[in-house]
Amino acid sequence: MGQITLEKNVGGIAGLCVITPAVHGDQRGYFMETYSQRDMEEAGISITFVQDNQSMSTRGVLRGLHYQIHHPQTKLVRVIRGAVFDVAVDLRPGSETYGKWFGIELTAENKKQFLIPKNFAHGFLVLSDEAEFCYKCDDFYHPNDEGGIAWNDPTIGVRWPGVEGTYHGTANAEGYCLEGTPLKLSQKDQLLPVLNRCL
Repeated sequence: MGQITLEKNVGGIAGLCVITPAVHGDQRGYFMETYSQRDMEEAGISITFVQDNQSMSTRGVLRGLHYQIHHPQTKLVRVIRGAVFDVAVDLRPGSETYGKWFGIELTAENKKQFLIPKNFAHGFLVLSDEAEFCYKCDDFYHPNDEGGIAWNDPTIGVRWPGVEGTYHGTANAEGYCLEGTPLKLSQKDQLLPVLNRCL
């Protein structure tokens, strides 16, 4: 399979994959292929990515859980600096694992990548002082096409590592913290509904 190791259907959810690239290092540093269409196709995955995105966030920032309404995207996500806990929630109609989530720590050190198919909600929590987050998408950004689910929806039950707080019936982050650091969510994300109210 060339330069990657691929773990399919992680967490028992069909389509979710964790990809670990081969890293070639010596006293000078390292080299790795961050993406190879050939290796992906040899692993049985055929995707045409059309856009790369990158963001920087500070410790305690939680983004999500987001999905696209009319233009769903497959995403290949990774961290190039720092560490995040990355989460995907299955929203595929008729899926046996509908509403089930899987999370993985992505770091600059472990260099793992997370492949998230279309029709999943996605979000991440920044665990390090700062984190730079990169992802490929197989469709372009479409304004006003984003939906979302409350990050703390008790019917989904994502276990965000190190987060403490009490659920008060909304996505409001007040009173929640990551090992002493208050959670930071956008105003929009703090108004997101629970799953059974938005789909």
